[in-house]
Amino acid sequence: MKVMQINCVYNKGSTGKIMCDIHKGLLENGIESVICYGRGADTTDKNVYKTCSEFYAKLNNLLSRITGLMHGGCFFSTNKLISIIKKEKPDVVHLHCINGYFVNIYRLVSWLKKSKIKTVLTLHAEFMHTANCGYALDCDKWKSGCGNCPRLKEETKSWLFDGTHKSFVKMQKAFEGFENLTVVSVSPWLKDRAEQSPILKGKNHTVVLNGLNTEIFKIYDTRELRKKHGIEENEKVIFHATSSFSDDPNHIKGGYYVLELAKALPHVRFIVAGNYDKSIELPENMIMLGTVTDQVELAKYYSMADLTVIASKKETFSMICAESLCCGTPIIGFVAGGPEAISIKEFSSFVEYGNIEKLKEAAENLLMLKTEFNTKEISLSAQEKYNKNHMLNSYLDVYKNH
Repeated sequence: MKVMQINCVYNKGSTGKIMCDIHKGLLENGIESVICYGRGADTTDKNVYKTCSEFYAKLNNLLSRITGLMHGGCFFSTNKLISIIKKEKPDVVHLHCINGYFVNIYRLVSWLKKSKIKTVLTLHAEFMHTANCGYALDCDKWKSGCGNCPRLKEETKSWLFDGTHKSFVKMQKAFEGFENLTVVSVSPWLKDRAEQSPILKGKNHTVVLNGLNTEIFKIYDTRELRKKHGIEENEKVIFHATSSFSDDPNHIKGGYYVLELAKALPHVRFIVAGNYDKSIELPENMIMLGTVTDQVELAKYYSMADLTVIASKKETFSMICAESLCCGTPIIGFVAGGPEAISIKEFSSFVEYGNIEKLKEAAENLLMLKTEFNTKEISLSAQEKYNKNHMLNSYLDVYKNH
C-alpha cells in the first residue's frame, strides 16, 4: 500500500506535525508514504513535494479577494499536484487542511472522484463542509447553501463580491457522487456537524482523535523554570497557550477572557505562550512568553501549571487540551465544541462561553482540588488516549477497511 498525504504546510503547525507523525509511522511499518504540501519553506526531504511557490500562492490569495472564491484558481499548482499524484500512483490519498491558496479544492476533489482513487478527508476545521469558513460559530447558513454571509470580510477577505453561495454550490458538486471517500473528523462534535452539511451528508463518516508525541508531552521537573520566573514553590500558576493573543472581546481565541480571569484572580500567576500585541495592558500577575516553538519547553510550562485555561469560542479538537493533560495538568475553559468532546472529564471543567464568574469558580474549585489530583494518573490516562501510535493505528484501519 502507498499513501499520499496532502496538507497546506509541512512539519509545522498542528496539522503539519500530525501529517509528519503519520508519515513517519507509515514508513516505520514498511508502508510507502508520500507528502505534498503547498506553503512554507522548500525541503529536500525524501518523498516530500512542495507544489506551489509562495509568490503564486499570494497571487491566488489576491485574486480570491476580487472573485470572492477562496478555494478556486491555482491553475498551475493544481496541475503540478495532479501530475505528482499520477506519477506516484498512491492507493490512498489523504487530504488534511488544503486551504491556503495552493490548490483548487473543487478541481482536486472532482479529479480524485473521477479517477476513483480511494480518498480520506480529515476535517481539522469546518471549511470543507461549510465551503467557506473555518469556524461557522453561531451561523447555520452552511446547512442551506450560504450566501449573504454575515462575516464575509472576516472569513473570505473579499473586497467586492459575496461568493459564499457560489463556493457552496461548487463544493457540493465536487463531492456529489464521490463514493470512494471516508470523512474523518477529529472530534465527535465535528463529526455531528459534518454529517448535517448538504456537502458531506450521506458520506462514510468516522472519528479519529489527533495524536501527539507523548515522549515530549509528559511530566517534567519544573523547579528551575519556577526560579527563572521568580515563582514561589506554593504559588498557583494558570497557563494559557494560543496561536494569537488579543484583548479584543470578539477574538475567537478568547485572550480578553484570560485577561479578565487574571484580574479576578490576582493571587494566581498567569503565564501566556503565543504571539501578542505589545501594546496590550497587562495585569501585574501575568507573564507573556511570546511564541514558544520548542515543544519540550512548552511541555515544561504545561507541567509547571496547576491549570491550563482554554478560552476559545470554537475549537474542532484542541491540541492544547491534549498536551496539557498529557503533562498531568487539568483543564478549564468555555464550552467550545471540540474540547469538551475530547477531554477527560474527570480532569476538566467547561462553562458557558463568556461567563467569567463561572470560569473563575471552575478555576478556584480545581485549584483547591489540585492537591487531591494525581498528576501521574492524569498524564497516563491522557497519554493512552492521545498518543500518536493510537492515531496511526486508527488511520491504518481507515486506509485498509473503510
